[in-house]
Amino acid sequence: MYNSELSEHDKDIMFGGGTEPPYSGKLLHEHRDGSYICKNCGELLFASDAKFDSGSGWPSFTQPANREHVTLITDTSHGMVRTEAICAHCGAHLGHVFDDGPIDKGGQRYCVNSACMTFAPRKV
Repeated sequence: MYNSELSEHDKDIMFGGGTEPPYSGKLLHEHRDGSYICKNCGELLFASDAKFDSGSGWPSFTQPANREHVTLITDTSHGMVRTEAICAHCGAHLGHVFDDGPIDKGGQRYCVNSACMTFAPRKV
């Protein structure tokens, strides 16, 4: 079931196999403390302390806020074998996971579409 506030662009990325162009996502340059939430269902996905600048053009994280909230599956689309990250609660496509993240943080890079998330700043 779709959140009624999702745009057609969001739905295409989250449930239609789309992706946003690199460097176009509004959360790429978000640097405040806070949480990244699934735009469809509200599940907590990532914390700001796991975000880093990968230079890839998409928001990148070293790990989910809770590993049970992000499911990893094999994606063989587009003639490649990749690891897809999806929201464990609603099944929305988030992005992909690569093994080229910071070594001191586990070596993984969760490459996530901004269109799949909202940002909730930490209240002070």
